[in-house]
Amino acid sequence: MKRQVLATLSTAALLATAAGCTSGSSSPASTDVEGKNATGTVTVWLMDDAQKSWPDLVQQVNDEFAAKYPNVQIKLSYHKWEEKISDLDAAFASGQAPDVVELGNTETLKYIVNGSLLKLERGTFDNSDNWIKGLADTCTYKETLYCVPYYTGARVSIYNSKMLQDGAGIAELPQNEDDMLAALDKVAAKYKNSANYSSLYLPGNYWYAAMSYVAAYGGSIAKFDAGGNWHGTLHEPKSQQGLQHFVDLVRKYNKSGDYKINESDQAKVLGHEKAGLIYANGWELGIATAPITGTPALEGSLKIAAMPGPNGKPLPSFIGGSDLAVTAKSQNAKVAADWVRMFTSTKSEQLLADKDTLPNNLVQLAPLKNKPATSAAANAVQDAWFTPLAPGWGTIEKQNVLVNMLNAIFAGKSVDQATKEADAQIDELINNAG
Repeated sequence: MKRQVLATLSTAALLATAAGCTSGSSSPASTDVEGKNATGTVTVWLMDDAQKSWPDLVQQVNDEFAAKYPNVQIKLSYHKWEEKISDLDAAFASGQAPDVVELGNTETLKYIVNGSLLKLERGTFDNSDNWIKGLADTCTYKETLYCVPYYTGARVSIYNSKMLQDGAGIAELPQNEDDMLAALDKVAAKYKNSANYSSLYLPGNYWYAAMSYVAAYGGSIAKFDAGGNWHGTLHEPKSQQGLQHFVDLVRKYNKSGDYKINESDQAKVLGHEKAGLIYANGWELGIATAPITGTPALEGSLKIAAMPGPNGKPLPSFIGGSDLAVTAKSQNAKVAADWVRMFTSTKSEQLLADKDTLPNNLVQLAPLKNKPATSAAANAVQDAWFTPLAPGWGTIEKQNVLVNMLNAIFAGKSVDQATKEADAQIDELINNAG
């Protein structure tokens, strides 16, 4: 690694720049920054996905950055998803936040609303006219950009084609839901003597999946009304219809014995041959075929396809992904923004695309729509749904409103009652920034 890059897994040692929560911070004036005359440090927090999956991209960008800014030191650290938010909140509270931080697209709004992120100029970043809308929306608040789309993803079906062949006599997953379920019924019958086997494994409090069925019926979690406020809409008929569809599938096909188990280990369930099909991120296939977490011998049997939904259409997917932001009180904001430009450039995004990771823009996404490994997710991205871009959404997630609603339903509460109670909580929280 270059002299300018000090990589470490220690969070505490890298809290080097001041940051805070003052709103209204302006963007860097231009992309023509000081170059060889610039000094100081740029502290970067990336998720460990980058370290595991595209270290060559990180090295490429850091080499490019070092050539342009030979007197600026990069302090780079990698973080785990389950720990990053608490670490970041502590860093902001102590005035020691990084200059650049990777945020999951459901995490951005909290930091935008509380003034922690720098305003950015959209036109100064590559492909900004062609960014995938659902991802760009997670960086935009009141028509102002606060972060840059990095990569995206969508959920798909991952299925065991050998089990499908042995049980239903077909090699490919049907793309009509009725036909798929009929085939899975046959698979369930074939493997009925395998304890806790689920031909379709849908965890009971998998709210991303549940809301996909809500979206399939034209429902939603919440809506923004003419009065300028958000309000919960899970109790509305279309939302209830989609939620009931999900509940019926879970009750029929999930044989795990515990509906409160979430989706975090679903790839392991598939990899240990206790499921025929899961609804998952494409990268979870790697977990299912890895040693310990799965079975390497399944590599040729596990396949990816679009997940069939009701009404003869693919199931709408939640749009996942990551964004990169410059913190509002960065002491080296112009240089930090230039690092983000390099990391999200056309050249960088192509490296991601070559690794079957969906890039941030439609132009480089297009070839992946016809590639077997990526076609299902790439075709799902443009019509994907997202959580409400409301000030209090982060609090709703933190308080597990949707998870608790699902748990209540599987404990015996009616969909009607559970959704009305969930909407009451949503109405109480959604318009207030956390």
